[in-house]
Amino acid sequence: MTTILVTGGTGTLGRLVTERLRGEGNEVRVLSRHAEPYAVDLREGGPVLDGAVADVDVIVHCASTPRGGDERAARNLIGAARRAGVPHLVHISIVGVDRVPFGYYKSKHAVEKLIEESGLGWTLLRTTQFHDLVRTVLRSSAKLPVMLLPAGVAVQPIEVAEVADRLAELALRPPAGRVADMGGPEVHTSPDLARMYLRAAGRRRPVLSVPLTGRTYRTFRAGGHLVPEQAVGKRTFEEHLGTR
Repeated sequence: MTTILVTGGTGTLGRLVTERLRGEGNEVRVLSRHAEPYAVDLREGGPVLDGAVADVDVIVHCASTPRGGDERAARNLIGAARRAGVPHLVHISIVGVDRVPFGYYKSKHAVEKLIEESGLGWTLLRTTQFHDLVRTVLRSSAKLPVMLLPAGVAVQPIEVAEVADRLAELALRPPAGRVADMGGPEVHTSPDLARMYLRAAGRRRPVLSVPLTGRTYRTFRAGGHLVPEQAVGKRTFEEHLGTR
């Protein structure tokens, strides 16, 4: 039996990874800010973190926040993993973090570098945006009388359960470095996704594409966050909406 620690194990992705790994008969520890007995803020570290990684075979690092602190959290996790002699760290990242000059992406890329230079055995998987995130953004936009979306930006959403399956698979294999990216099965323009959402929600809203400025927007518009050549996902965004 393999002992595995999942950081962010109560989140959208981490919860599913935990379920998959436990279903395979592994001992899985869940680390998050409020999940006992391993309730810890990775940005702070401390004795609870050291206890969480003790005698662990694999860490699956799913914890992340756009509010900042991911690099500090990674340093604390890597330090604890080194002290405990953990042989394998699996990390989930985002397609385009090395191309799109978006603040959160820059932080994710910095975490990738910390893991690559950690001296630990590591595996890194990048994916496109989850269906859940895209749906949340569209739901928020639909609260306005007109849905305002960035002009010329496409999205390639992927089902989070498929990513969880892949992470669980990687966690039970030897360290593999950076593995092939995972992209959703289809690339859609933002207005197309908005219209899918409105149909599924039974709502009516005008959809307006708004041109923006800046390097980040230009990189998104150029598709720096897409991997159409790695469209390995199965469930489409429209199918995802049908289950909600």
